[in-house]
Amino acid sequence: MAPTGTRIFLTGATGFVGGSVLSRLIEHPTFEHAEIWVLIRPSKKDKIPALHSLGVKTVLGSYDDLDLLEDQAAHADVVFSCADADNLPAAQAILKGMKKKHERTGVQPLLFHTSGTGVLVDDAKGLHSTDIIYDDMDADQIDSLPPTQMHRNVDLAILEADRDHHIKSYIILPPTIYSQAKTKLVALGVQNPSSIQIPMLIRAGLLKGQGGLVGKGENIWPNVHIDDVSDLCIVVYENALSGKAAHGREGLHFAENGEHKMYDVSKAVAQALYELGKGRSPEPEPFTDEDYNRFGRENLEYLGTNSRCRGRRGRLLGWKPKYTAEDMFKSIKPEVEYVIQHEKT
Repeated sequence: MAPTGTRIFLTGATGFVGGSVLSRLIEHPTFEHAEIWVLIRPSKKDKIPALHSLGVKTVLGSYDDLDLLEDQAAHADVVFSCADADNLPAAQAILKGMKKKHERTGVQPLLFHTSGTGVLVDDAKGLHSTDIIYDDMDADQIDSLPPTQMHRNVDLAILEADRDHHIKSYIILPPTIYSQAKTKLVALGVQNPSSIQIPMLIRAGLLKGQGGLVGKGENIWPNVHIDDVSDLCIVVYENALSGKAAHGREGLHFAENGEHKMYDVSKAVAQALYELGKGRSPEPEPFTDEDYNRFGRENLEYLGTNSRCRGRRGRLLGWKPKYTAEDMFKSIKPEVEYVIQHEKT
């Protein structure tokens, strides 16, 4: 149970993951004992009345407002950082504020940060898989990741702050997240209901006029349902409040429940586009140089990387993911339909 008067600061409230986590916090028994403040960008200020109606307090600003981030973190007992996982200045500002909180009170505030298994990627370009599988119970293996990997500079800054005893950090690393979010915040028009990776592949296919494929699609990624991601965040949160969850280098949690070969996802997207009259063939076709130039080479080649892991730490704390890779494949056609409709509007 969170102590009475606990102040929570959350970023990413209108986003896919952040909105799902916020929805769970609002529904959580600790909500009546807590005060939740969320960062809202000026471009999203029309969402503020809906958030206030739920008992959530708001502060207007963005990840560019470093003094604001520092101030909010300096007054928080708990921070959920669910926005840009690659914004080092914003992370440093939050950590600076949390350090002030610790120095003022002698209590280490808790930081729950959403990173991602993009930190594990290689440069396969869809041409091969990998036998390297990271285990979140093997801190030494994760420590071996180069600081140049995606997300890693932010993760390392957080781990350093934990090592210096200014905070207790818990890092959640989701892989390919699938399915539309169906939360109260989505119903109120506050939250983005859609993920990034699979919709990116869908949009590239729409631009191509045909479901596409990076290389041979031999690369492998883990996957997880959005509800299972938010479940893991809450399980870690509850265990952190009770002192049962390890933190720092032993507080990283891979949020995975199965994996897929990218060819199979590309095939499912191509099939859906074909059935909806948006593709020439139900078989995916390799992206051409023209496709890479049009959609962005870095974006598409990211879909050709390998990222393999096993999430054991969360399960030991009681996380029980409900959905499997089969559910991911079932979610693809509805996702294609959503993207097509969204592109129209």
